[in-house]
Amino acid sequence: MDLAITLVLLLLILVFLINLIHKRYSALKVLGFLHEKPEFPFGNLKGIGIKHHMIHILERTYKKFSKISPIHGLYAFFNTTFVVTDLDIVKDVLANNFDIFHNRGLFNSKEFDPLSAHLAALEDYEWRKMRTILTPTYTSGKMKMMFNTVLSVSDRMIEKLRANENLQTVEVREVIASFMTDVIGNIAFGLEMHAIDDPNSEFRRMGRKVFGSANFLGKILLLSNFRNLARKLRLQLFPMDVSNFFRHLVRETVEYRRANNIERDDMLNLLMKIGSEGNKSDEKLTMDEITAQCFLFFVGGFETSSSTSTFTLFNLAGHLDVQDKVRGEIQSVLAKHDNKITYEAMKEMKYLDMVLNETLRMYPPGAIAIREASRDFKVPNTDLIIPKSSMVFIPIYSIQRDPDIYPDPEKFDPERFTEENVAKRHPMAHIPFCYGPRNCIGYRYGLMQIKIALIQLLINFEFTRSPQTPKEIVYNLKNPVLSPATDIILKIRKLSS
Repeated sequence: MDLAITLVLLLLILVFLINLIHKRYSALKVLGFLHEKPEFPFGNLKGIGIKHHMIHILERTYKKFSKISPIHGLYAFFNTTFVVTDLDIVKDVLANNFDIFHNRGLFNSKEFDPLSAHLAALEDYEWRKMRTILTPTYTSGKMKMMFNTVLSVSDRMIEKLRANENLQTVEVREVIASFMTDVIGNIAFGLEMHAIDDPNSEFRRMGRKVFGSANFLGKILLLSNFRNLARKLRLQLFPMDVSNFFRHLVRETVEYRRANNIERDDMLNLLMKIGSEGNKSDEKLTMDEITAQCFLFFVGGFETSSSTSTFTLFNLAGHLDVQDKVRGEIQSVLAKHDNKITYEAMKEMKYLDMVLNETLRMYPPGAIAIREASRDFKVPNTDLIIPKSSMVFIPIYSIQRDPDIYPDPEKFDPERFTEENVAKRHPMAHIPFCYGPRNCIGYRYGLMQIKIALIQLLINFEFTRSPQTPKEIVYNLKNPVLSPATDIILKIRKLSS
């Protein structure tokens, strides 16, 4: 009898779960959104981080639905998610209706994973407070103050490369990554990281570990789609040793500066002042809040800038006419500034901007923008409604490779970004750093360090492709930031000083 009751209960539970899953996977049809058939338990994310990057899944649905509907749906595991492809509605989501779409819906846990509670993942009041605090760090004045620090680190990078008399090829991603590590170590933490001299330094090793963990992209999606459960289970996005390393590093640095009355023009100093001088208790920052923002500066500035610089050199090595033209512009501008690399000289290099913009079109570091609806949203000019608490994806990669917007989109062509050509396109056709009040707060800083690296490398070396250079970029499927999965080895030839 007991066995019979147990079997009946198990059968009822099974029927309940089947009905629940069926209801979940019928939601988009009921709401009237086009979508692909989901597969249990991944929805439409089968193979994410293993066979596919998220951009590949969105590229497939973009090609299937974007010409027949301004928005379509997909299932992220069991959750309904909406993909906006109409550029006017993209602007509505990112800017015009920011009061509805002000959160990203990313996992964060101040209690059990302090590094995850950074600006990019914070929500509502916590986000507004932190954005207000950090905004002064990225003004033009602050950029100029940071410029010489970045330049001095780039000098060390060039010295090391030129000192190698047998240099014939170079793995550019590692060179750039070491440079970016030392730059951000200086500016965010006020410390010398020595990654250029020692690629296996602890700081560089931790940088690799953040993005090199098993299926980091899948982990972000899973924890973000089941945020409440993840917090109850005390799950962490970042490995414990990474968290402990950065928390210890920041605490030691802060305590040393306070004990010795040391002030520097860097991000940590600004956060320290706010941490101790807020007028109200909720305006002050805890040590973990300071650490989380410095950590974001590191991971955000390091990976995106390293990948973008690498993609740019890969493009230039395959298009020597463009490389010669941008080098000529750099030399011409520097000649007007006593052959010195200055902030003002960098701002004059318009063709360099065009080269970078075209690279960012082809390889946007933040290839997908994510927002969460805080209440129901009626899609303009349709009868469709995005329900409250739903996730919304903006497929930036797919938009920027749409042949109807950019003919022959696989071709590297900086001329797409002349003032005349830019004016012809919708402003949402090129948003590599997103758009609106929640765009990338540090994009101008990121572009500055990328430009300094490229200026230094291009006036000192010529880069060409070698038999070891991949014919096309293969993406790291586990990394949420668009990055190469393989080494990018280029031939390198020293130019006369």
